[in-house]
Amino acid sequence: MLACSRQVVSKSDPLPVDGLREMVEPANPFLNRHSLEAATAWVDEALDALDRQDAPLRTARGLMLLEDIRAIQPIPAEDRAAVDGFAVQASASLGASVYNPIRFPSIAVAGGDALPAGTDAVVPRELAEPNGESHIEVVEAVAAADNVERQGAVATIEATLVRAGTRLAARHIGLLLMAGISRVAVVRRPRVRVLIIKPTKAGGWVDSNGPMIGAAVERDGGVISESVAVERSPTAIAAALVKTGVDIVLVIGGTGRGVDDHAAAALRGRATRSSRCGAIAGRNDRPRANRRRSTGGAVAGRTGRLPVELRTARRRAIRRLGGRHPELPFRSREVITTRKIVSSLGMAEICPVRFGDGEAVEPLPSFAEIGLMGAVGADGFVIVPQGSEGFPGGARITVHLYGEC
Repeated sequence: MLACSRQVVSKSDPLPVDGLREMVEPANPFLNRHSLEAATAWVDEALDALDRQDAPLRTARGLMLLEDIRAIQPIPAEDRAAVDGFAVQASASLGASVYNPIRFPSIAVAGGDALPAGTDAVVPRELAEPNGESHIEVVEAVAAADNVERQGAVATIEATLVRAGTRLAARHIGLLLMAGISRVAVVRRPRVRVLIIKPTKAGGWVDSNGPMIGAAVERDGGVISESVAVERSPTAIAAALVKTGVDIVLVIGGTGRGVDDHAAAALRGRATRSSRCGAIAGRNDRPRANRRRSTGGAVAGRTGRLPVELRTARRRAIRRLGGRHPELPFRSREVITTRKIVSSLGMAEICPVRFGDGEAVEPLPSFAEIGLMGAVGADGFVIVPQGSEGFPGGARITVHLYGEC
């Protein structure tokens, strides 16, 4: 579940208010559920990028640029040596050879150094011989601009260096620093609080979800402001939800149908006509023998709430708030499945797969069966749409690749 504490830029309400009230107010607020497609459409309709931040360039890696950046000076700003060697006046080297070495003052330069006044070329070190302490002999003629990076060769004044909408990477930062840029206008990172609802009987419980979700949030451009474990009660959850200072709250656990699942009830007291509440149908919504799991609901928008399925729409919401492209941040590949991939009709499902010989993949046991071992042992995953029962063996499928985002 996601919750945002300040006013998010919100578009028109995609669901009627009466429908929202029905999802928020009944004894079981999660009876009405929505498809993954509806949830992602809801995210796209409700959320825009967060506000502008003027950030130091050196800390802006991964942030989305809001304005075109143009060169304020030529790059490079002056002629400079492209190799290590000696700066010379090229015209004076005419006729130089091993049989007719020409003597020059020894003006040593390193690659990147500005050319000294009165010089216009660089003789590489291997083409010059020392002649005393202050002179060299050149054994091969050079032309003007040989081994020189000319002023403005990379960019002229007012040339566009990086366009608005670019997610800044190391290469952009290097270029902009070279251009004399020290600060940039970017979409600020979404600030995220993670609330882990403790089990009723915690015992030797270890929180594995908090660090895992935190790493995923940071990968998608958010920053974890706080990760806390919360007692399993409506009062404790409500108190954690109303704390300010973040853009999104992720609530993990306590969102199912059990008598001790109180997250929805805690949200109900804060719901307004502009609120967005609900849940996504998923395999883990179903009670299982001797245990219960839930996919989680979602809330987003600092005065309202928006449902997102934690593996997909939650990621989409964070990426949209940070100005990033909302689609999955994984490279994909078209491959053949060696065996049938089975899924339950009526719910979208993520199925782990592993590469075998060549370009074929084999399905692994589902997350519902072996949990995170499915992801740890997989090379990627396949998304089975809500209206599909899976894919037959030999089918060509799209695999989203772990480790290539």
